[in-house]
Amino acid sequence: MKGGTVQISWHEGKPILTLDFHPPSSTLATAGADFDIKFWSIKSVAGTQKKLPQVSYLNSLTYHSSAVNVVRFSSSGELLASGADGGELIIWKLHSADTGQTWKVLKMLRSHHKDILDLQWSPDATHIISGSVDNSCIIWDVNKGTNLQTLDAHAHYVQGVAWDPLGKYVASQSSDRTCRIYINKPHKTKGVEKINYVCRQVISKAEQPLLKNSKSTKYHLFYDETLPSFFRRLAWSPDGSFLLVPAGSYKIGTASESVNVAYIFSRKDLSRPTIQLPCASKAVVAVRFCPIFFNLRGTNSAGPFKLPYRIIFAVATLNSLYIYDTESTPPIVVLAGLHYAAITDISWSSDARYLALTSQDGFCSLVEFENDELGVPFSLSEGKVSDKDSNSHLQTANDTVIAPTGNVGTVVAENRKMETGEKADDMVIETTGNAVSVIADGRKNEAEEKADDMTPDETGNVGVIVSSRKNEAEEKVDDMIVEASGSVGAAVLDSRKTEAEVKAEKQLLSSDSVESGREEKTEKQPNNVDGKQTESGEKSGKPRSSLEAKIPTLDRKEGKQMPSTKSAPMSNKPARKRITPIAIDP
Repeated sequence: MKGGTVQISWHEGKPILTLDFHPPSSTLATAGADFDIKFWSIKSVAGTQKKLPQVSYLNSLTYHSSAVNVVRFSSSGELLASGADGGELIIWKLHSADTGQTWKVLKMLRSHHKDILDLQWSPDATHIISGSVDNSCIIWDVNKGTNLQTLDAHAHYVQGVAWDPLGKYVASQSSDRTCRIYINKPHKTKGVEKINYVCRQVISKAEQPLLKNSKSTKYHLFYDETLPSFFRRLAWSPDGSFLLVPAGSYKIGTASESVNVAYIFSRKDLSRPTIQLPCASKAVVAVRFCPIFFNLRGTNSAGPFKLPYRIIFAVATLNSLYIYDTESTPPIVVLAGLHYAAITDISWSSDARYLALTSQDGFCSLVEFENDELGVPFSLSEGKVSDKDSNSHLQTANDTVIAPTGNVGTVVAENRKMETGEKADDMVIETTGNAVSVIADGRKNEAEEKADDMTPDETGNVGVIVSSRKNEAEEKVDDMIVEASGSVGAAVLDSRKTEAEVKAEKQLLSSDSVESGREEKTEKQPNNVDGKQTESGEKSGKPRSSLEAKIPTLDRKEGKQMPSTKSAPMSNKPARKRITPIAIDP
């Protein structure tokens, strides 16, 4: 396994908000604050153990008039859906010609009044569900381009949506601290059966596990609107056996601090979480499942999952990435210190060779897996997974939330002030058992040079920008180096932040100012409260800083005024944290 941040000009330095792999070809599509959708080819570099995959620019789709927040391919790869600010939702269709393949606009779906933050295709690619800042979800008929049903029960922004692969449920998550599960109860009109989703479950609170003979109290399962991210991208497992939900906040006791977690809900009981997956000091913003099943390794027969195969999934926090599987309790890979700003989206390639993630700092990171490194693919020739089978794949334990303990303790964020002499971006995350250890050290020279501008090579592809961010005396490889130890390996990577950039980023979050570590923007649009260009500004072509397009505070979105007593949870935190695994008593 090898990976790291690819230092090329992805979107002219502007925040990258979403990405997705094309299923048949593994072409990568990215989009963000520059309004364009760009396609990239990814090729492995042979003959080296540390070289990142080669990324080459292919072409762009230019049609949106505002920032693109989500792109998703249909299961066949023939269609692409893109959702943007202002309620723009476009369906693209792939056309083959003598000169090659091109994407053309098929339909524009108009019904949302405000920004679309997430969307998901139905398994048969005939419908789409989208979530928006207008507090609603919409079920679309793709063929007709019509709004079939509007689900408007949420009281705040809908930041994530997911479609059950078995076609029975859809799920949505909002900054109103709820996750809603809808079940399809179709009704017939003039002999034609139509989709009709009704709310089956509202997931909001859970009972607090306390000592015996004490009254049980309920606590909120999810973050409120102060979470410094526009996205809460949830997902169903490929077999539909469980739902993975981000933005969790698990409270161990009444006097203790909350732990950032992702919750797993069993299909058998969607009313309460069955498992909580602890993460480090930052909230979980996105989850994504590997599309391939793998054979069991037989290492943990007593695990909470009772599946005939292994499912692998990635959990992204604001600043780190965890990779889990259903056979082991701790994460099998932990990556941290890859980006300056918040992570926004993650995606797997169809062959499970690549895992990619995007960030508001304007860069993407890639992780490449060797053949059979994740395991031997499982054959599904014996039959499809049925709805009945998927109901019994996950164990539950009475009425309590199961915390994975096993050989690894739950990772708890300790907000303790660090010594003055410590570096700002040192972070140690340690686990035991199958988990890897990731040590991100800030070893860079403070007087680092700016990366050179993007230069096209002779073939017309975008060349890799030579990064001059290291001390010339060190000449260390800036990519992640993987050693053969543990289950997958121990990853050691150098953090790309300097202390000055860390301070600048924290100043950005605390004051809602638009500021970059390398430049300051003096011209701002006074009427644009969400930090993005208005449509008139887009036409005039005014430049802006890379972080101006997206400011990670929801109270700036669409002019929505939040209570003045609430602020982003990151604003007053110390500049340094050390993260230590601590066991939770289930």
